[in-house]
Amino acid sequence: MKRPFDSLIDIVHAVSDVARPEDRAVFHVEIDGSKISPINPVPKEGINMETTSRDARIIGVLIITQMVGSYLVNFVLEAPVFDAPGFLVNAASHSQQIGLAVLLGLVTEALWVGIAVTAFPIFYRRTRTMAILLVALAVVVLAVAVAENTGLMSMVSLSEAYAKASAAEREQLQTVQVVVASARNWPHYISRIFAGSATFVFYAVLFRFALIPRVLAGFGLIAAMLMVTAVTMPLFGYNVVFPMLAPLGLSQLILAVWLMTKGFRDQPGPRIERDNS
Repeated sequence: MKRPFDSLIDIVHAVSDVARPEDRAVFHVEIDGSKISPINPVPKEGINMETTSRDARIIGVLIITQMVGSYLVNFVLEAPVFDAPGFLVNAASHSQQIGLAVLLGLVTEALWVGIAVTAFPIFYRRTRTMAILLVALAVVVLAVAVAENTGLMSMVSLSEAYAKASAAEREQLQTVQVVVASARNWPHYISRIFAGSATFVFYAVLFRFALIPRVLAGFGLIAAMLMVTAVTMPLFGYNVVFPMLAPLGLSQLILAVWLMTKGFRDQPGPRIERDNS
């Protein structure tokens, strides 16, 4: 006499005998008396392609959202900080606007983590090291952005103290103006370096495994290198060359549209590198 769970054991054995390890989860079985056989096998490649297309669309939407958020933060909400006569005078009267800029800026940088996590299963099947590196860089970008925005709120606090201070006290506050501004500016440059590095890794995987046309991925690699070069210049006493940032904006826009309309190319063959890379 069979025990109640014998049928379940038989099912597992039957599926193990007829299915490859990677396909076992997509087999359905039927029990006809003592006969157990797989029916209606679901092609796993179809499931993977559908999931990959969905993830590509998500990444495309995140990139567009990130671009819009970055524009609003840097050129609209934070504008009073950099307009004449400077943050020491302007920031206090725009404190709520700058506070909104901080929140939106953190959300925008957190989208890097969203992009890396969404791309992780796609990249991990091909290159474990670069998939993990992308996630790590995304986390660092967010962490440094926290430091940057903390510095930005310190600028608001100094401006508010300046607005309430007497003439003599204002002279003292002006002496720390550069220090407080630097507490925001240097984390900003560092975060852009890590963001450019994350972008480079992202495009490197796309190029190496031809997940998008290599012409587009190659353009993205060059654009990412130009960006990193531009934002690294202040570390050596030079100003940022802003035209060097433009190619990456164009590349990101094209990439986002491509991912939302075409998705990733699914390349046949082995998916995991054997050299543990």
